[in-house]
Amino acid sequence: MSEYQYYEFQAVDRPLDARELSAVRSCSSRATISSTRFVNSYNWGDFKGSVSEWMERYYDAFAYLANWGTRQFQLRLPARLLDLATAKLYCPCDPARARKKGEFVILEFESDDDGDGDWDDDGSGWLGSLVSLRADIAAGDYRALYLGWLLCAQSGALDDDAVEPPLPPELAEPTAALEAFTDFLRIDEDWLGAAAIGSATGMKGDDPEREIRTWIAGLASKEKDRWLLDLATGKTPNLRAELLREFRMAGSASQTIPRVRTVAEIRHTAERIAKARRRKEAQRAAEDRVRRQREEAERREKALAELAKREPAAWKEVDAFIRSKKPIDYDKAVALLMDLADLGKRRNQAEEAEARIRTIRETYASRPALIRRLDDAGLGRLPVRAAGSAR
Repeated sequence: MSEYQYYEFQAVDRPLDARELSAVRSCSSRATISSTRFVNSYNWGDFKGSVSEWMERYYDAFAYLANWGTRQFQLRLPARLLDLATAKLYCPCDPARARKKGEFVILEFESDDDGDGDWDDDGSGWLGSLVSLRADIAAGDYRALYLGWLLCAQSGALDDDAVEPPLPPELAEPTAALEAFTDFLRIDEDWLGAAAIGSATGMKGDDPEREIRTWIAGLASKEKDRWLLDLATGKTPNLRAELLREFRMAGSASQTIPRVRTVAEIRHTAERIAKARRRKEAQRAAEDRVRRQREEAERREKALAELAKREPAAWKEVDAFIRSKKPIDYDKAVALLMDLADLGKRRNQAEEAEARIRTIRETYASRPALIRRLDDAGLGRLPVRAAGSAR
C-alpha cells in the first residue's frame, strides 16, 4: 500500500489576511484553502511548508495522520491564557511538549503506533472533534494537558520517580472532545482509569450559573469595568475563556489538593486495573460461551423434534437430493443425514439409522462425489475388520 498523509490547519482567533493566504497557497496547488482552513492529503510527495512555522505565524490548531501510524495534534494559545511554565509542567517532553514563540504558547502532541497503522482512517474529522480543547484549556480546564503528561508517562518518556502535575477535576467525566483526544493519542484506558482516581467529581446538583453570578458579584467595580470595556471594544478575542479561567482559579483555592503520585504508582495501579479488567472480560466471555452453547443446544433439540415429526419424509428427501446428481444437493443430503443420525442417537435407534445410511452408501457407491462427502461427515463407514478375521 502506498504512503498516505493528511494535514489540516485551522485558524480560530482571526482569519488569515490576503498576504498570509498567498504565502499558504504558494505551498500547494491541490489543497482546500480558505481564510481559516488548510486541508490536504498526500499519496506521494510531501507537505511543502513547515508545520512549526505555520503554527507560529498563521494557525491555532493542527492535526496530522499518516498511514504508518503517526498522529500529531498541535494547539497555539495566547501566553496570557496559558503561561509556558504551566504548559511545560504538563507537557515536559516528547510525546507532549510545550514551547513559546512570541506571544503564543504552542502545545505539540504525538502518538506513534508501530502496529498495523491507520489504514482505514483518512484523517478527516479529527481536528473538528479536537479543536474545542483549545477553548477549554484557555478557560482553565487542564484535563487535556494532564492527558498529555499521561501520554509521556505511558510511553516511558518519564522516570518512575517523576511526580504528576496538579490533577484536574472531572478527569473521569470527559467531554466528547476529551474522548476524541484520548482515542487520537491512543492513551491507554487502564492508565487513564488509574490517573482519574482521586480526581474531584463534578458538583452534581449545584447551579453553575448561580456560582458564576456569585463570583461576579464579588468582583471589584474597577475589574468589572475592565471586562466590560474589553467586551465592548473587542480587544480580547478569548474574553469568555479568560473569564472562566479566572472563575476556575478562584474556585480552585478552596479545593482539596489530591496527593501527588509518581509515574511508578500510577503504572502499578494501571496494571491492577488491567488485571481486574481482563479477569472480568474472561468471566464474561465464559458466561457468553455457556449461554451460546445452551442456546445452540436448545435450537438443536427443537430442530430435531421437528425432524422427528417428518422422519419418513426426510429419508425420501435424502434420496431425492442424491438422485438429482447436483453437488449442492449432495451437500443438502449429507446435512440431512447428519440430522437423521443425531435423531437416531436421541431415540436409542442409532444402529437403525446407521444401517440405513450404509444402505445409501452401497446403493450409490458409484458416485465418488457423494461418497467423499459422506466420508468427510463420518457417515455410514463400515467398521474396519481385524487382519485374519472371518469374512
